[in-house]
Amino acid sequence: MMVIIGWLIALASIFGAYVAIGGNIQVLLQPTKFIMIFGGAFGGMLAAVNPHGFKHIMGGIASCFKGSKYSKKFYMELLALLFDIMAKGRKEGLMALEADIDEPNESPVFTKYPMILANHHVMDFITDYLRMMVGGNLNPLEIENLMDTEIETHHQEEMHVSHSVAKMSDSLPAFGIVAAVMGVVITMQSLHLPPEQLGGLIASALVGAFLGILLSYGFMSPLAGVLETKAAESTKALQTVKVVLLASINGFAPQVCVEFGRKVLFSNERPGFLELEEDLKARKGK
Repeated sequence: MMVIIGWLIALASIFGAYVAIGGNIQVLLQPTKFIMIFGGAFGGMLAAVNPHGFKHIMGGIASCFKGSKYSKKFYMELLALLFDIMAKGRKEGLMALEADIDEPNESPVFTKYPMILANHHVMDFITDYLRMMVGGNLNPLEIENLMDTEIETHHQEEMHVSHSVAKMSDSLPAFGIVAAVMGVVITMQSLHLPPEQLGGLIASALVGAFLGILLSYGFMSPLAGVLETKAAESTKALQTVKVVLLASINGFAPQVCVEFGRKVLFSNERPGFLELEEDLKARKGK
């Protein structure tokens, strides 16, 4: 929603001021220039990625128009789930978690937390490392290194979308220049026309440069920024799980483990200590 609001403010400011100083809005309405510039940049991006990467990019762009799924409510569920897992493992032994790990969609522990169950990245991360914990003989340092490597790989994959959109954004002004140059070529072929018509052709040519810059800095560059933020949010969720599981491996009580995880969160998503404690008590009473 903020993306659309930002775009509307940008368009209203630019075109509103242009009309206010006497500009003719019809001169700027050139669909062929838009196709030339945006189509060229999009085609260049498409040439640089494989089919899987393209699908990932399209999905990432679509997510920019939705709210973040990594809210405080999400993290309250995540910490509560991890607390339940750690408490069950501490009370009944880690082997008691085996059935929950193998069939999380049927597990009485996991099914209480639908937001986490729907996030396959977080679920895979949790269940994979719980299997290692159930297997025993863990070296905390080696597990931490493995977690860091997996989180870094995940972050690189998520950032690929942002980087691709950013590169497309960087190319748009250049394609705008291409469109302007082609407009100049048409103008030079029409020097026999009267001055008022030549003026229109020159104005049309300059619109290409304008559109390239507007599409880049007003539209695609902000999208790349949103995608970078979403990649950081996705990575933060895995970092939270990592800290909680490592605390458990090192022998800390479940309440302390989730407190470690709480400290990792961004301030706008982090529940307070008492808020989390009350939430855990309320869930336990259900």
